Amino acid sequence: MYAVYDRWSEIARESFESEQNMVNFDHINHIVFAGMGGSGTIGDIFSSILSRSKIHVNVVKGYVLPKTADSNTLVVSISVSGNTAETLSVLESAQKINCKTIAFSSGGRILDFCTKNKIQHRVVPQIHSPRASFVSYLYSILKVLHVTLGIKQEDILESIEELEKIGTRINSSNLTDSNMSLNLAKWITGIPMIYYPFGLQSTGIRFKNSLNENAKIHASAEDVIEACHNGVVSWEKKSNFQPILIEGQDDHIKTKERWQILKKLLQQNDIEYKEIISIKGGILSKLVNLIYLLDYTTIYLAIKLNTDPTPVKSIDFIKKNLKIEKI
Repeated sequence: MYAVYDRWSEIARESFESEQNMVNFDHINHIVFAGMGGSGTIGDIFSSILSRSKIHVNVVKGYVLPKTADSNTLVVSISVSGNTAETLSVLESAQKINCKTIAFSSGGRILDFCTKNKIQHRVVPQIHSPRASFVSYLYSILKVLHVTLGIKQEDILESIEELEKIGTRINSSNLTDSNMSLNLAKWITGIPMIYYPFGLQSTGIRFKNSLNENAKIHASAEDVIEACHNGVVSWEKKSNFQPILIEGQDDHIKTKERWQILKKLLQQNDIEYKEIISIKGGILSKLVNLIYLLDYTTIYLAIKLNTDPTPVKSIDFIKKNLKIEKI
């Protein structure tokens, strides 16, 4: 797995410069990204990027297409395996009500469904595992849909350059104290409690999911503003939870104020915490940079815990026991 992560910036550039045919969907006022796990994270990223646009965005991590979907809705279905039951269900619903649709998968039942129903589909090979394939899927989708989504090519290229920069600092060729991912992995001894601000939700959720899948440990993630209305009370008692604060360079002024108050509270309760601060630049660059740093943390943590990050036996068990409906 680490060998794939070492190549993330290279994979990202190859994916964006691939020969995938671009598509430009017109007359869209609503976009639905459907996907589970790492594929759902990609939807979260696009939701963050488009949060300031006039297009309404939903991210569906389940079986049900929003009731607001219609012929002016673009449904983007993402499944690395191509066999994700929840994503296929959303795709089937979208096809029935004549939504504009496109799917991305490595093949599987989703490719079969798209071929049968003449739905736009792009094959993106799986690299090692769904979560390790994150950048290949993200940048393949950006190649195909960046015009439709209104994302500038220069912002995409900037994000790849930032991946290259941080890669030299955190990959397996730098096992020194200057490796931020390695240092964070060494610090984690309990249950990570991840706080994130509006706009960086995808990084917090992805970090939690990667801790679950790679390191096989429990973790929790919460919006910092919401946490200040409930979750912070938990710090009044000692526990084995460890706060990790994911902060943005351009967080809203009131969010920055809340970060300072939260840190003061943790200090008063003698609770050690770690801060992970985003780089400057566009929102896409911030998101992929943070995800790279935090994903690699989970690989180093798995190694520290003498755990193979690749197998996900419990997920396999769930999938094996699902009833598969005919297409």
